[in-house]
Amino acid sequence: MIEILQWATLAVCGLTAIARVPSLLRGENRSPFYIFALMTLAILLSIEAPYVVIDQALGGINLANLLLRFVIFATIFFLGIRVTKGFGAEGAYRLITGRAGMIVLLAISVAMVAVFFLMDTAGSSAGLVGPARRDARNAVLVEYYGAAGRAYPSYISLVLLPAMVRAVRSRLPVLVRIAAGLLALGGVAIALSLLFPFIPRSWDAVEFVVNYTAVLCFVIGLALIWAARVQNGKSMGRQRTSTEK
Repeated sequence: MIEILQWATLAVCGLTAIARVPSLLRGENRSPFYIFALMTLAILLSIEAPYVVIDQALGGINLANLLLRFVIFATIFFLGIRVTKGFGAEGAYRLITGRAGMIVLLAISVAMVAVFFLMDTAGSSAGLVGPARRDARNAVLVEYYGAAGRAYPSYISLVLLPAMVRAVRSRLPVLVRIAAGLLALGGVAIALSLLFPFIPRSWDAVEFVVNYTAVLCFVIGLALIWAARVQNGKSMGRQRTSTEK
């Protein structure tokens, strides 16, 4: 079930990125393509088979996991910029791109890299399952590393949440309000990932469901915003044609 969810999410992200290629080639609204492409890479790096192949090419010490974390950071950063600009959330934009946001990103990144190199990471293992089972010290360090990796996406999600709630309650077009609701749900799912260390090991499947729910909510939410823009553009085109007649 988990594997099906992973590959299905990869397919959705990949197809959505491909759908944005024509706009990319025309030089129109390029940021959604980069966001979807980064999401696709992140999902690919989270699946066991491609993860092992990529990590073996990087030396077999789970550098692919560190790469995955920074790909996620980049994705959520650009997603945050895109959403704040689209919804006119200037305060949230400053919290992401301003001094506070940069300090949060730098501090979390340094902590994450430091903990990574304190671990014994030998042996490619998606999700660092192998290193976590090596000994008690490694298990604790893997938890700290995972917490650091979830901290920055959670920060961005919580910064975006008030703007998304306002958008849902506004008089914006229905598609945009649905998109805002999905983005808010995805943000809540990411924030809930901070509770993962308190979830029993027997509930590991819950972590996958929460993570992939967040990804799918973000992908579908952004796709709906794109659809709303296309629909609005067609409406404006029809209005102009009617005026010309």
